[in-house]
Amino acid sequence: MAYLPAPDRYQRIAYNRCGRSGLKLPLVSLGLWHNFGGVDPLENQRALLRRAFDLGITHFDLAN
Repeated sequence: MAYLPAPDRYQRIAYNRCGRSGLKLPLVSLGLWHNFGGVDPLENQRALLRRAFDLGITHFDLAN
């Protein structure tokens, strides 16, 4: 089944401008470095990402 994001996802969270660049970042980001690669099934990982995106989180930190 194809994933359809929540249509109101960009209205669900506050955004701040980043410096003078004009880039808007959500007030909350999701760090993923140690969250994945464990014993959680792929479907749980997918559900976590999709739920975060549906709530308006568009910044995902993948750095180690």
